[in-house]
Amino acid sequence: MQTNTINLKDRVAVVTGGAQGIGLEVGRRLLESGARLVIWDINAAGVEQARGQLGEHEVHFERVDIADYASVQAAVASTLKAAGRIDILINNAAIVGPNAPLIDYPIGAWKQVMDVDLNGTFHCCRAVAPEMIRQNYGRIVNLASVAGKEGNPNAAAYSSAKAAVIAMTKSLGKELARHDIAVNCVTPAVARTPGAMEQAPEHIEYMLGKIPRGRFLELNEAAAMIAWLASEENSFTTAAVFDLSGGRATY
Repeated sequence: MQTNTINLKDRVAVVTGGAQGIGLEVGRRLLESGARLVIWDINAAGVEQARGQLGEHEVHFERVDIADYASVQAAVASTLKAAGRIDILINNAAIVGPNAPLIDYPIGAWKQVMDVDLNGTFHCCRAVAPEMIRQNYGRIVNLASVAGKEGNPNAAAYSSAKAAVIAMTKSLGKELARHDIAVNCVTPAVARTPGAMEQAPEHIEYMLGKIPRGRFLELNEAAAMIAWLASEENSFTTAAVFDLSGGRATY
């Protein structure tokens, strides 16, 4: 697939959960566009693997637990020390959680999904936004999900967390609009990511069957939209939701 040129020259971009899946592909696209890439990830083994895959590029890695605000604050300080600024924040890190009806959903699993998917995104936005306000520029892209729009059965925690990420995006986008900071989110359908593929086969089949395109979202397709949203060219749109569902979304 031929890709469009997006100018991110010398922009410093943080990608959470950037060691694999959509995050890693977004990182590649940002690097190709000239950005200086910083990957935040909790998975040490995944970080080493990503380091090998991106070996031809200079990438700064931070081991970060986004569910822990102190860990996020430390990562911001370390990133600023290494790169001087943060222009772009891609909130990609998330977990899916188990597939179970809400009445049977494990309480601990519910809290873990909320801690990572919702609270983690909040922590990163809260810690990075002040730096963007100081420099009067920034681009934040939150990864929500079509599940946050429509609600997937047997995935109440993930659906609820992603719905909250959509609402958070709308609130924060309005708050930061006068600082030339765009805050938008995307709502991917199922893609072949490690987390998605760990779900029950029948749940994957359900999600795939809801997509009019009739196939999985390709990682490079997600990266293309996210890279543009992270660019200076996206100068007006903020607090918005961009569909990546292959036609599934009904609004």
